[in-house]
Amino acid sequence: MKAGAAALAAGILGGTGVLLFLIAFGTDYWLLATDTCGLLEHGNSTLSAGGAETPAEAGREILTFHHEGFFWRCWFFGEGHPESIWTFWYTSQAHPKFCMHGYLFPMPIAVGPFPHPSYDTTAVYRGFWTAFILLAVAAGLVGGLLLVCGVPFSSPHSYKAGGGFLLISGGLFLLLVFLFVMWKEFAADFQKYILLERSERCLDDVPVHVYYGWSFMFAAAGVPLALLSGLLFFLVGRDVIDSLQ
Repeated sequence: MKAGAAALAAGILGGTGVLLFLIAFGTDYWLLATDTCGLLEHGNSTLSAGGAETPAEAGREILTFHHEGFFWRCWFFGEGHPESIWTFWYTSQAHPKFCMHGYLFPMPIAVGPFPHPSYDTTAVYRGFWTAFILLAVAAGLVGGLLLVCGVPFSSPHSYKAGGGFLLISGGLFLLLVFLFVMWKEFAADFQKYILLERSERCLDDVPVHVYYGWSFMFAAAGVPLALLSGLLFFLVGRDVIDSLQ
């Protein structure tokens, strides 16, 4: 009875944790940022990058909102929108929105021949971050499949293995969150990164504000759930095996 209750609790925790991981992986809101490099020209809806002209000459400044994740880097313009993370909520975004592939997030994309002037030495994180997020999602899905195969206690070894995979998935996402925080707080030059494609036309003192996104928060929330669920399933599997011997 105790094992059944523990397995039920672990299943709820693990299912919620894996769902949060899938949302974090599939949504492109790990990094949120805003800048005022763009200028809206008078009498037209065309956005141009800031240059030699002053805002009074070229038009009025307007916020550019950036958000990105594993799959896409996107941006939209927010004339009259408040500069807060709530503006990035899907139903609050202004249209049109523009996107490009961003599979190697979260490091800068070097355009042109290597080494390119925009290349950032922190790009060593890029391969690790990409590999770890793929492994973490795969481990969570494999762990969930093994646990389904082990219900109801027909295969206690599946419980132990599934719990182990959930522990691996939670540990990898914990490492991903740590790498992301280290990159955001200490490693990256965000003005250069956010204004990468427009750096030659933007002023040096253009303010760039960066926030943790919804995807990051989902991943961080799923870590303790997956770790606790994996530990419970591992202990339940071991307990069932011991009772059968």
